[in-house]
Amino acid sequence: MTSTTADTRTSADTPTTPAAEPGHTEVELLIGGMTCASCAARVEKKLNRMDGVTATVNYATEKARVSYPATTEVADLIATVVKTGYTAEEPAPPPEPSDEPGSGEGGSGEDGDDPELSALRQRLVVSVLLAAPVVLLAMVPALQFDNWQWLSLTLAAPVVVWGGLPFHRAAWTGLRHGAATMDTLVSLGTLAAFGWSLWALFFGDAGMPGMRHGFDLTVSRTDGASAIYLEAAAGVTAFLLLGRWLEARSKRRAGAALRALMELGAKDVAVLREGREVRIPVSRLAVGDRFVVRPGEKIATDGTVTEGASAVDASLLTGESVPVDVTVGDAVTGATVNAGGRLVVEATRVGADTQLARMAKLVEDAQSGKAEVQRLADRISGVFVPVVLVIAVATFGGWLGATGDTVAAFTAAVAVLIIACPCALGLATPTALLVGTGRGAQLGILIKGPEVLESTRRVDTVVLDKTGTVTTGRMTLHEVHAAEGTDEEELLRLAGAVEHASEHPVARAIAAGAEMGVGTLPGVEDFTNVPGRGVRARVEGREVSVGRLHDALPPEVARAADEAERNGRTAVVVGWDGTARGVLAVADAVRETSAEAVAELRRLGLTPVLLTGDNRRVAESVAAAVGIDEVIAEVLPEDKVAVVERLRAEGRTVAMVGDGVNDAAALATADLGLAMGTGTDAAIEAGDLTLVRGDLRVAADAIRLSRRTLATIKGNLVWAFGYNVAALPLAAAGLLNPMIAGAAMAFSSVFVVTNSLRLRAFH
Repeated sequence: MTSTTADTRTSADTPTTPAAEPGHTEVELLIGGMTCASCAARVEKKLNRMDGVTATVNYATEKARVSYPATTEVADLIATVVKTGYTAEEPAPPPEPSDEPGSGEGGSGEDGDDPELSALRQRLVVSVLLAAPVVLLAMVPALQFDNWQWLSLTLAAPVVVWGGLPFHRAAWTGLRHGAATMDTLVSLGTLAAFGWSLWALFFGDAGMPGMRHGFDLTVSRTDGASAIYLEAAAGVTAFLLLGRWLEARSKRRAGAALRALMELGAKDVAVLREGREVRIPVSRLAVGDRFVVRPGEKIATDGTVTEGASAVDASLLTGESVPVDVTVGDAVTGATVNAGGRLVVEATRVGADTQLARMAKLVEDAQSGKAEVQRLADRISGVFVPVVLVIAVATFGGWLGATGDTVAAFTAAVAVLIIACPCALGLATPTALLVGTGRGAQLGILIKGPEVLESTRRVDTVVLDKTGTVTTGRMTLHEVHAAEGTDEEELLRLAGAVEHASEHPVARAIAAGAEMGVGTLPGVEDFTNVPGRGVRARVEGREVSVGRLHDALPPEVARAADEAERNGRTAVVVGWDGTARGVLAVADAVRETSAEAVAELRRLGLTPVLLTGDNRRVAESVAAAVGIDEVIAEVLPEDKVAVVERLRAEGRTVAMVGDGVNDAAALATADLGLAMGTGTDAAIEAGDLTLVRGDLRVAADAIRLSRRTLATIKGNLVWAFGYNVAALPLAAAGLLNPMIAGAAMAFSSVFVVTNSLRLRAFH
């Protein structure tokens, strides 16, 4: 899992994801033992104190991404984490993908396949069964029989000691390393309540037969010798275990989309060896291997069809429900399903280079990063626990000094300890990122990092590259205009025959259109390419020329050519025996969905701009067809960056959508770069968002999803901050019973995770 890289950091700020400097190596570590955001902040702080090390630790994914110099070993990084009180290891190699039913559905919420979750669930169930009678006895005086308090002690002791063991163990580990975490608060609070109860039972009046007391939501007990807090100690422990189990289960569901994505691929493949099919694991497939894909099978890796024709269902990978027809020469993507005939495919990418692997890597990188709002939350979480300990001591002292009531002072202090856990702060951003980026991957939208979300909120202008983005990027024959006295079929047949010998995109479009219109084309002789004019050849004894406009054209042909040009199409004149016989109109077809996509972008408050190197007449024709008012045409590839910079200088926040090598620099320059996944690798690497499908409508979906994810993050943070700000004064004022405080704290974390899970329903 280590990889060397030479990227340089471009900001003085702490990077969202550590970018390895020259001579640095990047590694991902699995961190164990973290129980709250302050744990993650502590590990991150210790790693970043090492010379030359840049690290970011994510509590939700339980991973650390670390960039370190050549003078440092991975073992040194692991040792630092261990000294901090946690465990660290490099991830194991991913298992072979499985075709078994249900594989990749790890987010179903079942605990059976996760030993850690199962153990937590067992601890929770036992604790709830034991704590429930204790809480009922304390809250309902009518149930209190003689010596009921001793039964409560018998039931509560296992809950506090064994049920709360994860909290006590983590608190002790933190104490040994001089750290205070959420577990410190929980352990102190529950053990203090339990210890007070033991003193009252054995050395005070609480153990006397016939002892009774009521239950109050606030701190109202005044007789310390007869007050017991067993219901608070047991109830808080059970509530917090419930919160932790729900949190762990929800985090597992949140990451399910990425796990499902990584397990989409085929397990084995039928490779052709000397004319025979040999079944081998996909991991042994090499570039250049030819393999067979039967109907219903997954395509093993990215490749090019060399035999057969079929329809390919890419819905699992791109979210596109309509199968795509493929034939010889067409590219296919690994993990898509052959829905029709038998195909033979030549592998062009294998392993980590495939589109599926690159998608999974992009999603994982996004989920491991941190938005700026999360860094603020982490900084607060890091100092929050010590501050709460001070507030708890101050609360005890204040109540004791003001009332002289030790019981009331103690109750208020315990409530402060228990309710103040900053868990929700730590979960607010990463859980929303986990779900949002995972859902995006299911829909064919790859979000590169959390900082992208901020950009989508600010964008007000979207620049659309024409060729391959608004249009298909493939020239097609649209119209045939034959002069009077010329047979249209003959015109197309002779022109197609000549163009069939050329590799020019316009020539290929005419040849393909002719083959579809008239069938088999005749052979040619003496083929000649005339620079700047077109091509000519002898066909069936005639000298046929196909190309640019002739100097003198018959009026009828000239009108047809002019009309084609006005409609934004390329006019190709066909003639023989020295006379122009007709015009063929060729154009890059506008995508069927582009007009709908532009309308959707407008509804999002964006102003669309069409950017192209084509002539203005063609550009304006395409713009009119899809509903774009602003057109920037006849721009050289190297000038696209200048156009984006000019728009930004005008005060606009610019998103750029493109697919070609010539778009890469502009994508990187824009405030938000959206790369069409059907485009070049350079464009995809430069973009902030990758749209796996070649459909412009996905650009609008991507911006909507990003904005929804950012809104969820902010909603989570508002709740988490608001909860702690409001709850601490209430607890310090004695308005919350410790058990109610424990329930509220657990609910806070569960609320944040559940709110994030709503993103799974995004369409």
